[in-house]
Amino acid sequence: MAEETKEKAGVNVPDLRDKVVQAIKLVYDPEIPVDVYELGLIYEISVYPVNNVYVLMTLTSPNCPSAESIPSEVKDRIQQIQGVNDVEVELTFDPPYSQDMMSEAAKLELGFM
Repeated sequence: MAEETKEKAGVNVPDLRDKVVQAIKLVYDPEIPVDVYELGLIYEISVYPVNNVYVLMTLTSPNCPSAESIPSEVKDRIQQIQGVNDVEVELTFDPPYSQDMMSEAAKLELGFM
């Protein structure tokens, strides 16, 4: 019965989290040819009951020219996932972004390795 209820409720949390990550990987900083997830700009992804999603993220710099558009695009991409209800994207600069937060793939793509 519990499995049946889970299926009727829609996507389960691990699957939805994976879909959220894939959606975020479609968002790029216009000045850097690497997605924001691989850049290390995403600090936290939480999926709550009834498929509400919370994302805590940063930007490469507080003065980033894309400060308005990147968080909005992250939110828009997540909202397009079937089954997602509410999406909140919060921007923080604590801790400050550093290149150490990049994935190995991002460092390789940008020539840091």
